[in-house]
Amino acid sequence: MTETPSPAPLDADVLPAGVRSRFVDGVNGLRMHVLEAGFETRGRPCVLLLHGFPELAYSWRKVMPALAAAGYHVIAPDQRGYGRTTGWDPSYDGDLSAFRLLNLVRDALGLVSAFGYRHVAAVIGHDFGSPVAAWCALVRPDVFRAVAMMSAPFGGPPPLPFDTIAKPAASADDPVHRDLAALPRPRRHYQWYYATRGANANMHRATQGVHDFLRAYYHHKSADWKANAPYPLKVWNAEELAKLPTYYVMDLAKGMAETVAEEMPTPDHIAANTWLPDRELKVYSSEYGRTGFQGGLQWYRCGTTGAFNAELELFSGRTIDVPSCFIAGKQDWGTYQRPGVFEAMQTKACTHMIGCHLIDGAGHWVQQEQSQEVSRLLIEFLGKATAS
Repeated sequence: MTETPSPAPLDADVLPAGVRSRFVDGVNGLRMHVLEAGFETRGRPCVLLLHGFPELAYSWRKVMPALAAAGYHVIAPDQRGYGRTTGWDPSYDGDLSAFRLLNLVRDALGLVSAFGYRHVAAVIGHDFGSPVAAWCALVRPDVFRAVAMMSAPFGGPPPLPFDTIAKPAASADDPVHRDLAALPRPRRHYQWYYATRGANANMHRATQGVHDFLRAYYHHKSADWKANAPYPLKVWNAEELAKLPTYYVMDLAKGMAETVAEEMPTPDHIAANTWLPDRELKVYSSEYGRTGFQGGLQWYRCGTTGAFNAELELFSGRTIDVPSCFIAGKQDWGTYQRPGVFEAMQTKACTHMIGCHLIDGAGHWVQQEQSQEVSRLLIEFLGKATAS
């Protein structure tokens, strides 16, 4: 198996005061790179932060000092497939099962165990880290005693076919992809694009370079892109999905690099950006320039193939019963990209939801765009979860 090189810790000068970079060996076959805050004193309750795509542990840099100041030991890993964590296979033809959801939960469980914790105060996940956090809380509520989901709502485990003696089971084939391609303006869903063999090369070898690709990608999904004014979609069909911006439902003939290049911010806009200045974006572009994107894309492939649904159906009907909350940007389409899931999370999937917050002035990268408000809400949630 070919592995990414084993790099050094992140330079301290790219991290806020009180946050350090380190490695933890032997975590479910990984050498895991972790950012850590609140490590100066022992006995603190632990909070685990799980990033999404295309992000890193570094995405939590703005909230980690606040959580540490509130009394928590905060750990944020580069997850399997990302950054300076090694031990995963970066090839498209590698073992996809290593990236399935339950193995990502095993990664999280192994990490907190390596730090000597029998349980943590909360697991907090953003973007694709949100379903991992949700499954942590659903599968091991004894360990993950509260969960905050950010920018990707959780609608519950997939259902088992029910009452099929009385009526045939529904077809597993989803016509939406055929219907999207057949629209007058042919389209395709980004998650299924991410599952294609060419997606990694399209982004890793983008004509504009990795740095400018990421700049445009982050801009397009942020509140800075003024056309982000999300609302609930009615149903999962091609006509409704075509209302989503092109970073979610792409033009059929374009890759993601070409898609976001059309929304590249101006040099003046980039210079004025305070939530992701160029010196911070360079941390991302340096890492992804080195590793490529395939590790993160494997996660999408696991979800779109359906190959691992059967083991998730084992938990059909189970709910998240630990204290939970949801936080997202008000200008984030991610809340609504799957019709009905935001509502199902609040009414069915989570039985002890004590907060649901949409923050104005933030798009998809909520903990970076509005870090102070996210920190405040997380600390408030942690206090309520501990008391409940």
